[in-house]
Amino acid sequence: DILVDGKVCDCDAVVTCQVGDPVPLQVKLTNWSKHSVGPFALTMMPYQDYQNGVHNYDLQDAITFVGSNTFHIDTVKPTKDSVYFGALLFLYTGDFYLNIKFHEDNCSRELPLSWLCLPSVHIRATEPVA
Repeated sequence: DILVDGKVCDCDAVVTCQVGDPVPLQVKLTNWSKHSVGPFALTMMPYQDYQNGVHNYDLQDAITFVGSNTFHIDTVKPTKDSVYFGALLFLYTGDFYLNIKFHEDNCSRELPLSWLCLPSVHIRATEPVA
């Protein structure tokens, strides 16, 4: 589950926020399997989509994370949740997307390296209301 500014985020909806206001993010990983899973690394990567197949990930002048954009998850037991909180601060207006990826972070490498990618979150940063 992904919450942006306290609202459940649907991959088909655009979340609107204001430039200069921190936007709280919450990502919840639920383990529905019968076995414990982990360790994982959760990474959030903002980008702009130029609608021509090009994604711009070089946004350090437009977006900043309040805190880290990577979180480490040790183990999630069966039927349990692991919730991670962060925030984005938009410095300019525009349409942005957020890739959220879970990367297997296991040193033993019993399983092949894998990624679980959630649908991109679409966030529109607008001018503050005067």
